[in-house]
Amino acid sequence: MALGSLRADPAGLVVACRRIVERHPDAGPLWWLCARLLTADDPNSLAWELADEIEDDRTPRAVAAALPDEATVLTIGWPDVAGAALMRRGDVTVLCADSRHEASSFMQRLERYDVECEPIPAESLARAASIADVVLVEAVAAAPSRVLAPVGSHVIAAVARSVDVPVWLVAGIGRRLPIEYVDAIAERVVRESAVWDLDVDDLPVGLATHVAGAEGLSDDVDSALRPDVPCAPELLRASPF
Repeated sequence: MALGSLRADPAGLVVACRRIVERHPDAGPLWWLCARLLTADDPNSLAWELADEIEDDRTPRAVAAALPDEATVLTIGWPDVAGAALMRRGDVTVLCADSRHEASSFMQRLERYDVECEPIPAESLARAASIADVVLVEAVAAAPSRVLAPVGSHVIAAVARSVDVPVWLVAGIGRRLPIEYVDAIAERVVRESAVWDLDVDDLPVGLATHVAGAEGLSDDVDSALRPDVPCAPELLRASPF
C-alpha cells in the first residue's frame, strides 16, 4: 500500500525501495518485491499481484508432498516456509536445533498443529543428523554461486552431509535473487553486526543436495537457484536521507 501510493512519483518509488532494503537488509523477499516493481511498466497494479504471489507461495505444499511418510526432519531456528510445510504433515517428527533463541517458539507453533517435535542441544547435532531422514535449511537469499541462510545452517548442513543425510534448501518465493543482491545482503548484514552476533550464515552451495521451491523438489541445485527477478541496479545505491 505504501509503495502503491508513490505510483505517480517514479523517483520517490526508487528512494522508498532503497530505504526499505537498507532498513531490512536480510529480508530477501523485500529485495525481490522492490526489484520487480522498479523494473515494471505499471508498478502500482503489479504490487498487489506480487503480494498475492508471496502470500500464495506453493513451496510449503511442494515440500510437504516431497517428504517421505513418517519422516524425521532436522531444522534450525524458525524456518517460516519449511515450517508451514511441516504443519501440513501430521506424520513427521521434527528435531529442532536452536538459532537466535527461536526454536522454542517454533516448537510451540508445531505443537499447536499436533506435530511431534523435540529440542536438540548443540552437542547432540551429530546424533540428530544421523537419525534424520532429511535436513531442511531455509534460504534467506540465494543465487547459484552463493546462499545465505539462518545462522547455524552451515553447521547442521555440514554435519548432515558428513553422515550422508540429504540437505534440502528451501527457497520460497522471493528468495532466488541476482548474485549482486545476495552479495549486498551479506555485506550489509555483516557490516551491521558484531563478529559473533550474525543472523545469517554463508552456506556453501555444495552442501545442499536438493532445492525445494514452488516448482517442486530438484536435485539440479544450480538451475533451481537461478534468479527469478531481474537486477535493478538502483537498489544497490545508497538512498539520500
